[in-house]
Amino acid sequence: MSLTTLTTPAVRRKKIQEVKWHVIEDFCKGCTFCIEFCPVNALEESDKLNVKGVHPPKLKSEDACIGCGLCERICPEFAIYLEKVDKEGEGEEQR
Repeated sequence: MSLTTLTTPAVRRKKIQEVKWHVIEDFCKGCTFCIEFCPVNALEESDKLNVKGVHPPKLKSEDACIGCGLCERICPEFAIYLEKVDKEGEGEEQR
């Protein structure tokens, strides 16, 4: 599947998988790759500063993430991870 396919309006908001999105705030170095390359524009800078003096990313809303995992793969500091949600709603860490 190409990036063009992921960003077409028909596919844009379709959930790929149910996940819980997490960021280890103090790992973030503020590169903003996750924010810039999110195909559904689900991330923004938080108001908080981490120990490095940068604003880590946060979800714009809980249902904004479609679970594609691009942010997790593109993060050079491994600060982002997705937790797959099973049918009972309990998370199962995917690292």
